[in-house]
Amino acid sequence: MISTSDFRNGSHIEVDGKIMRIIEFQHVKPGKGGAFVRTKLRRIEDGGVIDKTFRAGEKFRPVRTESKKMQYLYESGDSVVFMDNQSYDQIELPADLAADALRWIQPNDEVDILFVDESPSEIAVASSIEAKVIKTEPGLKGDTASGGGTKPATLESGVEIQVPLFINEGEVIKVNTETAEYMSRA
Repeated sequence: MISTSDFRNGSHIEVDGKIMRIIEFQHVKPGKGGAFVRTKLRRIEDGGVIDKTFRAGEKFRPVRTESKKMQYLYESGDSVVFMDNQSYDQIELPADLAADALRWIQPNDEVDILFVDESPSEIAVASSIEAKVIKTEPGLKGDTASGGGTKPATLESGVEIQVPLFINEGEVIKVNTETAEYMSRA
């Protein structure tokens, strides 16, 4: 069993028969009454976020998690196919589970898939990726004289982000996948 004192951000617990991921937690020791733990939890099954308070020392069933490197192969209707690089086993995941990650990955890219109690639950993409700009308006001479500015650019994966005026079509840039912001040229 896992106690509230063992909570860590990113760990998983079972609450009321549902598997939850701990996003953040805070131990609170009021001057009067017993200590408690405030948490923000994400339901694995649908991604919903809830706030929940537990008494200090409350116990939960630990959930076994494992991360595997897998290769993205292709999209098949409303599912996405990945292949285990060690065993060459292929798994299909619902497209809605992979929707966020699919914005940043191309076929044959490697990703980490988190398995919770032997079933896939989350796809982890690198915090920054390199992507080729396939469409953007050319920067005009003198545009950057005023200290910069941005313009829309479409990446090879279809994501549209804001880039500095000096970026041209065909260039490879580094993008922060969490904020969808331009970082630098690659």
